[in-house]
Amino acid sequence: MAEKNETGKTGEAVACSYLEISGYKILHTNWRFHRYELDIVATNGKELVVVEVKTRAVNYLLYPEKSIDRNKIKRITTATDAYIRQFGVEMPVRFDVICLIKDQYSFSIEKHIEDAFFAPIR
Repeated sequence: MAEKNETGKTGEAVACSYLEISGYKILHTNWRFHRYELDIVATNGKELVVVEVKTRAVNYLLYPEKSIDRNKIKRITTATDAYIRQFGVEMPVRFDVICLIKDQYSFSIEKHIEDAFFAPIR
């Protein structure tokens, strides 16, 4: 596996641990709908929380959350719609972003942005 992919997978595992410690229940990781993927799908008791995980090396040029553009949001919300329909979810949905920074030895969570974006109106 390429180093970039390994970094991303490890970052997602760190994010899952953080969410579980924070009281979230992880339902799925890397859930796929066609070519789209949801990094983490969890609940916090009252909401379905779809989490996009962004991991960067310590010397990054662009803030991790800035890499989530309109097209990425559309892909995430399309996959979320499919997830809701497949599993019959009947609770509010929230979209979060967790940003991690990887240094030489470890990963650290830089920020957890709740309600990072909303589903676009068609």
